[in-house]
Amino acid sequence: SARRVMAAGGRSWFRALALGVSFLKCLLIPAYYSTDFEVHRNWLAITHNLPLSQWYYEATSEWTLDYPPFFAWFEYTLSHVAKYFDPKMLVIENLNYTSRATVFFQRFSVIFTDILFIYAVRECCRCVNGKRAAKDILEKPTFILAVLLLWNFGLLIVDHIHFQYNGFLFGLMLLSVARLCQKRYLEGALLFAVLLHFKHIYVYVAPAYGIYLLRSYCFTANNADGSLKWRSFSLLHVTLLGLIVCLVSALSLGPFIVLGQLPQVLSRLFPFKRGLCHAYWAPNFWALYNAMDKALTIFGLKCNFLDPTKIPKASMTGGLVQEFQHTVLPSVTPLATLICTFISILPSVFCLWFKPQGPRGFLQCLVLCALSSFMFGWHVHEKAILLAILPLSLLSVQRAKDAGIYLILTTTGHFSLFPLLFTSPELPIKILLMLLFTVYSFSSLKSLFRRERPLLNWLETIYLIQLVPLEIFCEIIFPLTPWKRQFPFVPLLLTSVYCALGVTYAWLKLYISVLTERISVRPKAE
Repeated sequence: SARRVMAAGGRSWFRALALGVSFLKCLLIPAYYSTDFEVHRNWLAITHNLPLSQWYYEATSEWTLDYPPFFAWFEYTLSHVAKYFDPKMLVIENLNYTSRATVFFQRFSVIFTDILFIYAVRECCRCVNGKRAAKDILEKPTFILAVLLLWNFGLLIVDHIHFQYNGFLFGLMLLSVARLCQKRYLEGALLFAVLLHFKHIYVYVAPAYGIYLLRSYCFTANNADGSLKWRSFSLLHVTLLGLIVCLVSALSLGPFIVLGQLPQVLSRLFPFKRGLCHAYWAPNFWALYNAMDKALTIFGLKCNFLDPTKIPKASMTGGLVQEFQHTVLPSVTPLATLICTFISILPSVFCLWFKPQGPRGFLQCLVLCALSSFMFGWHVHEKAILLAILPLSLLSVQRAKDAGIYLILTTTGHFSLFPLLFTSPELPIKILLMLLFTVYSFSSLKSLFRRERPLLNWLETIYLIQLVPLEIFCEIIFPLTPWKRQFPFVPLLLTSVYCALGVTYAWLKLYISVLTERISVRPKAE
């Protein structure tokens, strides 16, 4: 009966956290929304009015449908509810239509679909190792993890202010992770295959899933030293996995293959015509590369190494154009970014194969795949950092080493999302929410690992504290200076480059920790 009381208590605190954050999301309904709001309204209209054969050809709005087919069907389903709120939002020609009913419907659809995310978080909390006994519920790893995931600052501002449907997609991802941790491999594989056909950005972490399933499910046993027993290969398991992938792909892409539209769908999903960096540089390796190019250009002009007449005008004034032209350093092609990403993912995948650590090894590889593709990908959005932050939350409550890396990555990653909300009414909201989340994550993880060494060294602490003056300069001081007209891109450049240092550091630190880790051998049962 004591266990039953504990379980009931567990359910009530989780329910309180979930309801609390849902209430906060409702309060954010009137907040600023970005062009992504119009993107999704347009997709509702396209899928509602046009036959399937025209979905990936319709181009009345500049925001054409560029997500995989399952997401298009998701919009199609939503559109049948939307017509009861305001049928005018479903008219394709009604560009930038934002009646109160439309705003309410779209905002509420994000809050409603987050139910899947809440369920996935609950499943992940069950997977977390609860050996660390805590009398106080607030110090339980499961409680801390629930807060770090449900109240994640990045997800809150990207979905419920900026506007996107990442919640239920991350829900699918976390649920597939939970299923793999529970050794329900086929369910995990099915969920991930479905997720890939909802949003193809998750292909970044596909290598981790592929190798983990091959190593843990297709081979059914290890030798005593932890190495792979090749004779334990199961053809049945491989066939089942292959069937799942083929069936999901057939369901999603089948109709378009029949219509002969697969090349058109793929050209929409992978638009390499876009530039190396997003309009606002994501804090990755290419942001540092671009900044280096700018610095070398200025240095070259000062020392008369470069001819001013040959330098493209945009490269020095606008700075944040879609097609960034490098002046000194060699220009980067999509193929070069692909090769860099592939090379940077390889060591983590090798570790997963040769140093199997069970679900924790899988999570480490997942985070490294997400971070490596964020660091070197083509046209990376700053929001993609959440793909590494959320799975890393699961690791952060289990080991002090991972908690330290998590604090550096979340603080810099979340800070780099600030430029997404550039309107003044949202300034206090983003700063307060960020402070609330950051202070909580620091204090809770510190108390969780208080018996171990400090989570951050003095250098890391100084780096993170410097974000405060950077924000004051960018938001308050810089707009008052005469440079604002001449160099409007400086705050973005500073934010991007400074955060890129932190993200790169966290990536390298996690990589070194994974590569130098000794294997704890546990023979795998048949």
